[in-house]
Amino acid sequence: MIRSLCVLSLLFVAACGADGEPVQPTGGVTIGVGSNGVHAGGTVGVRRGPLSVGVSLF
Repeated sequence: MIRSLCVLSLLFVAACGADGEPVQPTGGVTIGVGSNGVHAGGTVGVRRGPLSVGVSLF
């Protein structure tokens, strides 16, 4: 959990432009239903030009 918060904090600082020109934040949520029950996941990241960096959360 601590690692996830650290990564999200770094992505937030990069996305808000505190260290230079702002970059575009990205995100998504996935919800699935299967024989094992309901599961959820998501992604967060940043995009600048052709470069995209993201983290998947399960």
